[in-house]
Amino acid sequence: MSHPPRLASYFWSGDAIRSRSVSDVVLSGMVDVPAPPARLVADWEREISQRLGLEPGDVEPLPLARARVRWPDYRHCVQAVSDWTRSLGLHDVLASSDVALMACRGARYHHDGAQYGGAAFCNLFVSEDRGLDVHFPVAGRRISLVRGTALVFDTAQPHAVIRRGSSGFDEAQFAPGQDCTQVFLTWELPIENADVGRALGIAFDIDPATSLRLDDEQVLLDGALASVCPDSGAYR
Repeated sequence: MSHPPRLASYFWSGDAIRSRSVSDVVLSGMVDVPAPPARLVADWEREISQRLGLEPGDVEPLPLARARVRWPDYRHCVQAVSDWTRSLGLHDVLASSDVALMACRGARYHHDGAQYGGAAFCNLFVSEDRGLDVHFPVAGRRISLVRGTALVFDTAQPHAVIRRGSSGFDEAQFAPGQDCTQVFLTWELPIENADVGRALGIAFDIDPATSLRLDDEQVLLDGALASVCPDSGAYR
């Protein structure tokens, strides 16, 4: 009798749920992107403080269509990430992937496999260095967030944005008055794309029996919902 895998992501593929492995691969690099214009940054800061009201650990969308009007180098940013992902063997997947503009005030440890199990994230950070790192505890990777930091990773892999030098997420380190927001572009790369699956080492259909009885996306650890400690990133 075969046992279900210890850790698996179950995601929508068309109108069926499909199973896959969770990758601990993190692809990271630096791309050369110019600083966004000062008035665009001021617009973001206004939006973040007045409309989003970001609390420590929050990750929220910013209006991308409005930003593009005031961002002459937006196309340059997209081209730089596109060139980088192509160098990883991802060909033209970026061009056909959904993109969003996001802001975070740090981020508690979490995975996004219950919402985005059918995707990998590709992120480009456009803010200056605020003394923050993105931390992938399972992969043992910690990457400094500066303007031009680029990442590709499995949405189901636990991650957080924490203070450089800290060992976990601490809300007190993101108190009011601290300059600690990061703005980034994020693309949803389809995990079923052959190049994406290969780059992250994803194995598909690892637990078809469980897939048949599920009716929503989720990540399971030993058959139970895989939840992550928001402060440490450890599975609970």
